[in-house]
Amino acid sequence: MAEEKPNKDRKFSAEDATTEGKKQVPLSIILIGCGIVVMALAVASLCMGRYSVDVFDTIQILFSPLTGTQDAWPTNDYNVIMNIRLPRVLAAFLVGAALALSGASYQGVFQNPLVSPDILGVSYGACVGAALSILLYMNTWQTQIFAFVGGLVTVFITVSLPKLMHRHSNVMMVLSGIIVGGLMSSILGLMKYVADPDTQLQSITYWQLGSIAKVDFTVLGYTAPVMIIAAIVLVAMRWRLNLISLGEEEARSLGVDLKRERNIIIIASTLLTASAVSISGTIGWVGLIIPHVTRRIVGSDNKRLIPTVILVAAAFMILVDLFARNISGYEIPLGILTGLIGAPIFGYILVKQRDVD
Repeated sequence: MAEEKPNKDRKFSAEDATTEGKKQVPLSIILIGCGIVVMALAVASLCMGRYSVDVFDTIQILFSPLTGTQDAWPTNDYNVIMNIRLPRVLAAFLVGAALALSGASYQGVFQNPLVSPDILGVSYGACVGAALSILLYMNTWQTQIFAFVGGLVTVFITVSLPKLMHRHSNVMMVLSGIIVGGLMSSILGLMKYVADPDTQLQSITYWQLGSIAKVDFTVLGYTAPVMIIAAIVLVAMRWRLNLISLGEEEARSLGVDLKRERNIIIIASTLLTASAVSISGTIGWVGLIIPHVTRRIVGSDNKRLIPTVILVAAAFMILVDLFARNISGYEIPLGILTGLIGAPIFGYILVKQRDVD
């Protein structure tokens, strides 16, 4: 009997994950390595800038609230590290992790590697909410609240459309997201048209390009808990994504309530995306590129992918923010840099994938 050749096109299964895991580097080693890279980049980001601080002084300042030596450091050094750069580093960690984690989860739920976090119109809805608050002359934290609510409202509309048409499928969900996203994009264009070109239009445009320059501990205080809880839910359900990828019939045969599991993952991913966009504006490519890069490190098993993608994305976003502050005399919006970096990386991944196929 001829030996059966493996089929490259078969779907990934939980059994494959167990088999592949034995041949791969242990997940704990990968996470420790990624964690060390994240910490090194975080310290570098705290030290470097127009006002540089020695690395050893930076580390001691970070631990000064615990040691009670806050007054032992120059006021400028302490304020730059603790009140300006530390919130930015934490925001970069949270935003990058949120976008990439939601992107990987969406790709698993919809079984499509080209899906990104704004597939349900979250980013467009958040932009409309932020633009509305700017038109109403609201302050920064009110703008972030409006953006968060706008993202959630948009997703609610997107999810409701397939129900109204009585067609519950991934394809209809994606099409609804495209429809609602296009509508929100038009509304945003109308808002930009009526905005004051000297003040409001500039604020809306800058917010769309993405930035964490105005993030402080107050902002992180009411957004970080939402992001952490949603991330914990997705990490806890990471093995369910493997079952969902098997297809509806096979998942049901294993006793999985596919509709409930899918809805929980979509809600948690949406909360992550809306929270990230509300504090940083629109930052593209992270949720699409980082999951692909991480798959080349740990494989397609979501039990390994989901935890790792958090640290890889955090390192990437901290590095991008560091470049944004230092490569020119003016701070470059993060969305511009992620686009310049993400597009070539994605093209390279597509070329390499074609060579493998």
